[in-house]
Amino acid sequence: MSGDIRSDQPQGRFRRMLNRLTSSTEELEAEELRQDTAESGCTPIASCGDREVVTVAGTLRTVTIRPRAGVPALEAELFDGSDALDVVWLGRRSIVGIEPGRRLIASGRISHARGRRVLFNPRYELRPVGHGSESA
Repeated sequence: MSGDIRSDQPQGRFRRMLNRLTSSTEELEAEELRQDTAESGCTPIASCGDREVVTVAGTLRTVTIRPRAGVPALEAELFDGSDALDVVWLGRRSIVGIEPGRRLIASGRISHARGRRVLFNPRYELRPVGHGSESA
């Protein structure tokens, strides 16, 4: 039996290596983000329900300024590998450190606007640039 286990392990490693070689960059980044979310103890965005208080982690894909009811609002799309949500800071034109590619942990109450998940004025923590688990 131990011979069978040994023959399965190299095949598993080979398949994982083959999957990494044939996966797109986006798929690999999404998998890394899902692992970071799990390691940090945050809730995956895909499993967040409406009006639920959550803590999510991910990478900011886009950052834009859009007025809401005549008030400036800084909007960012946060992606964690499972899904994306919009993070909105009302009354802000810019926030130092909030830029595309930056990793962040955000906490707040999820709502839905225009069919998308949204966090308004969340509590947030900027993560170091690069890999999310570098701070220790």
